[in-house]
Amino acid sequence: MKKLAALSLALMVTPAMAAEPIWDANTIILKSEKLADGVFAITPNDAKAKAQKGIPIATTSGFIIGEKGVLVIDSMLNKRLADQVRALIKAQTSKPIRWLVNTSYHGDHSYGNYTFPDLVTIIQHATTAHYVQTKFEHDTQFMMKNFGKGRGIEQVVARTGDILIPDKASLTLDLGGQIVEIKDFGFAQTGGDLFVWHPKAKALWTGNPIISTKPALPWLLDGHLLETLATMRAVYAAVPSDTKVVPGHGPVTDPSAIKWHIDYLADVRDGVKAAIAKGLTLEQTVKSLPLSKYKGYGLYGWVHPSLNVPAAYKDLSQ
Repeated sequence: MKKLAALSLALMVTPAMAAEPIWDANTIILKSEKLADGVFAITPNDAKAKAQKGIPIATTSGFIIGEKGVLVIDSMLNKRLADQVRALIKAQTSKPIRWLVNTSYHGDHSYGNYTFPDLVTIIQHATTAHYVQTKFEHDTQFMMKNFGKGRGIEQVVARTGDILIPDKASLTLDLGGQIVEIKDFGFAQTGGDLFVWHPKAKALWTGNPIISTKPALPWLLDGHLLETLATMRAVYAAVPSDTKVVPGHGPVTDPSAIKWHIDYLADVRDGVKAAIAKGLTLEQTVKSLPLSKYKGYGLYGWVHPSLNVPAAYKDLSQ
């Protein structure tokens, strides 16, 4: 509930979202990008242009084609976008979709589950399944309020995973000539974030923990600054320098995007820690820690002073 309240605040206070959602699921056009043989990222067609300007971007996805079938990463916000994902897959192969991974329980990564055939095996973190089972109706109401009605959310039906991954666990799938690892590295943005790694292609799907390329910033929606920083460092250390990184809301990039998130979180930690040592209040800490070099992100005015610094202050005060 704290996460929902925080995200609701974000959607309400961001000037670009005052009149309409920051991205409209009825207008987004997706495209595929080949990363290796049978390995594709799916991104909004305006992702690169927006990323350079720090403008928030719609959800990314991807798919991997094996001899046994296709694995899809994330099912999008509504049927319109999920249909685009399937159309992009069909343009590359006639093989059936057999697996679908949700990187988190956020609706823009998992609402489209219901549009996939029943024979498709859904893979989620156990936390995602629990969230959908207990908070789905409230979540859809929240999403309609902030992403707008008439965006296909009214038709969404809850669908949880067939395979549930526990905390700090991983799953290796053989798609037939394509080996894929699905892993929980630890608390990232919210409980239950999953990363999808293709070792041979050196391709990593991060979901929301890595929002986009510089200047985008991480969102500490559920707090846990220190855990998130440790997780980001573990992810960064686990992948080669030439890894193709597909962030949760941005164009295909490289591990420099992970490093950018790590550097920002470390600067927040150090600044807040120093402020607490001086006996500063939260309000005083926010004012004393502008971290101006990170202001290029379109949501900086909310995510840094109203979400991340308070989350770090609470974490470090404890």
